[in-house]
Amino acid sequence: MEKLEPLPNVTRMSEHVVRVLGQNPGKFTLQGTNTYIIGKQNPYILIDTAEGREEYIPVLESTFRETAKYVSDIVISHWHHDHVCGLPAVLSLLHSYTPSPDGSPFHDLYDDQILTAESSPTSTVRVLHTPGHTTDSICLHIPQDRALYTADTVLGQGTTVFEDLSTYLTSLNKMLQFDSDSESPYVSLYPGHGPVVTNGRELIATYIKHRLDREAQVVQVLQSPVPSGQTDWTTWLIVKTLYSAYPESLWLPAAHGINLHLKKLEGDGVVRRLGGEGTEISWKLTSRRSSPSL
Repeated sequence: MEKLEPLPNVTRMSEHVVRVLGQNPGKFTLQGTNTYIIGKQNPYILIDTAEGREEYIPVLESTFRETAKYVSDIVISHWHHDHVCGLPAVLSLLHSYTPSPDGSPFHDLYDDQILTAESSPTSTVRVLHTPGHTTDSICLHIPQDRALYTADTVLGQGTTVFEDLSTYLTSLNKMLQFDSDSESPYVSLYPGHGPVVTNGRELIATYIKHRLDREAQVVQVLQSPVPSGQTDWTTWLIVKTLYSAYPESLWLPAAHGINLHLKKLEGDGVVRRLGGEGTEISWKLTSRRSSPSL
């Protein structure tokens, strides 16, 4: 596993953005969930709330005392617990600073929506709906920093998990296209976990290549003869072939990813499911064999 770069609890990224660590380091959260305070003066926007660790609130409160007196909006990037479960504790803290809102406090976000810090017209974020990691995942363009907050769609270190590969690749390409279309193209990525990525476009392209390379490897295995004593290629046999040089402890987690690749290939009409469940699903190439596609 890649060694994690140490990150301070609080980092001023720019005059518009402060990062606050969620105090929840772990195998999947890396150094912890990154939460971000956006704005130059009151009221501010808070992106994500971490998972609700008791240690997070004192760090956030200390940052508020120095930086923000109250927050007008809290933006949740997706439903995973390490981004949303801190919301009750954060709201309890903010009630000490922030007037209660009129009407419903919850509002759906939509693609291409612009959010502006009420007293800082130059501090804005633009919503990009980027499903794949989850169906509700979003990224946020922060033009004043030439940065893109990527939540868990792209991490600061390593690669992420996803629910649907086809949708995920579409979102990654949307992020690249947004960069070329934007009047304030992003350079850096502010991820939901891990350090800032300074070569944002390059890393996104690497993510895409990694997935397409793996897809090509799966197709190559299915084109080869079935192992002796077996009638069909199963997900598990594909994993054993592709991950033969890796510890067997990694094979079961890898099988989940391989099944997602096969599901995409099935949707593309490249493979056909013959039967079975889980890691024992049997697969066969169709006559429509194409190059890996986005």
